[in-house]
Amino acid sequence: MDVILEVTDTFMFDYMYAWVLPATPAPYDFPDKVHANASAQAFSSWQYTPSTKLFSIEPSQAAYASAWSRDNVYRQGLSLFLILWLFGLLVYYVFATLSYIFVFDKKTLSHPKFLKNQIYLEIKQTNQALPVMAFLTFPALLLEVRGYSKVYDTTADGPGLWYDFFQFPLFLVFTDLFIYLIHRGLHHPLVYKTLHKPHHKWIMPTPFASHAFHPLDGFAQSVPYHVFPFLFPVQKLALVGMFVFVNFWTIMIHDGEYVANNPIINGAACHSIHHFAFNYNYGQYTTLWDRLGGSYRRPEEEMFKKNSKMSKKQWEKQSKIMEDTLKEVEGEDDREYGDETKKSQ
Repeated sequence: MDVILEVTDTFMFDYMYAWVLPATPAPYDFPDKVHANASAQAFSSWQYTPSTKLFSIEPSQAAYASAWSRDNVYRQGLSLFLILWLFGLLVYYVFATLSYIFVFDKKTLSHPKFLKNQIYLEIKQTNQALPVMAFLTFPALLLEVRGYSKVYDTTADGPGLWYDFFQFPLFLVFTDLFIYLIHRGLHHPLVYKTLHKPHHKWIMPTPFASHAFHPLDGFAQSVPYHVFPFLFPVQKLALVGMFVFVNFWTIMIHDGEYVANNPIINGAACHSIHHFAFNYNYGQYTTLWDRLGGSYRRPEEEMFKKNSKMSKKQWEKQSKIMEDTLKEVEGEDDREYGDETKKSQ
């Protein structure tokens, strides 16, 4: 994340901190103090060091004009919090909207289990959850930036060229396993109704449901991503890329587009079953841990056929499964159903 900090500092935060917390002028002691103070430069002991050997961005004068220099721990913590929150919202709105416009099947809006004002409620819950999730997450990123993790810069700094490739499947397998365990744990009766039910409010989710969690739920399922660099070496740009991929994947498995009935990939079809059947397909990327844990439910072929996917018969079947399972998981159903819009018909 130090690379992200350098980029955001250069183009935004340097100017913000220089304006909010300007540095004290250098203590020149000239006879004409009025004119000396007027022309004095802001004093800063900080010196620019690129966050990576792969590229550098020469800082502007604003980088030296704040009382909080770039290496100030409080500034780094606040900046990371703002990045997680505000840039998280930007990614969410841009890509969830694009997915909704170009990928999501609008016929889903007429599903009998689609909630009244659901898209508004999904967005509202995301807006409430993201700042809390960002606050809970930034300490891990701050520790990483301060040098306490196993993040490395170039191949010469890491285990070797072989590991530059191996880190990607290792990250996927590690996070997939522990998200499966955490996600399944969130379905335990002692915590489900408090923490995980807010995300299961969406029986037929849209891309806007991708980040619509209870904040403690969303944070808990992100913990494996942030623990990984403290347990295993990982190249810093690769870590940023994988973090971005995770957010895209979260949107994709809620987009309602069932591309292929792949027995290995836990795609949108598998995850849609999790939303209406509750106790299946807890995995994030693959079906491996669900198969080993006895919680895998393979999507029916009808879900991949345009004519049958949105048929009344299919909707009635899904509703029946949901209603039967809901009695066991939640008891009474407190959702309010109703068509979001009829424009797509």
